Amino acid sequence: MKILGIAGWSGAGKTTLLARLIPELIGRGVSVSTMKHAHHAFDVDTPGKDSYVHRAAGATEVMVASGRRWALMHELRDAAEPDAATLVSHMTPVDLLLVEGFKNEPHDKLEIYRAANGKPLLSDGDATYVAVLSDGKVPETPLPVLDLNDIAAIADFVMAHCGLKPRA
Repeated sequence: MKILGIAGWSGAGKTTLLARLIPELIGRGVSVSTMKHAHHAFDVDTPGKDSYVHRAAGATEVMVASGRRWALMHELRDAAEPDAATLVSHMTPVDLLLVEGFKNEPHDKLEIYRAANGKPLLSDGDATYVAVLSDGKVPETPLPVLDLNDIAAIADFVMAHCGLKPRA
């Protein structure tokens, strides 16, 4: 399974890019999964539901399953947050796993950069970044710079970088 990160400061457009890139890659015959890092407390469960009651009672893991999907919730309790590699080990293998966030992890990454955000380049001095996706020129980087709005060109780069071949 190939792994490629999408990183950028908050508000750069990571999720928007993924919402456009995933269908483009799937249309080329690539199976795609995603993993997203959240910097804040989040919950995928609803108070009052049985699964929520199970977790609140102290269960380490709760699986909810139906005829359409299943979800596994794992409570860390007081354990340390796992790194990306540990989390990836729980994923079902696909052709490409796109990882949103996890900007300091050792997998290869694309940086979404918008000068208007007023933030520095994350990729500056970090060899895990392989290209910059931007809505403008980025003369201060030695990395390839791709137009953030050219989804086909970004997909071409991703496929080439990850050694993926289109399938019908």
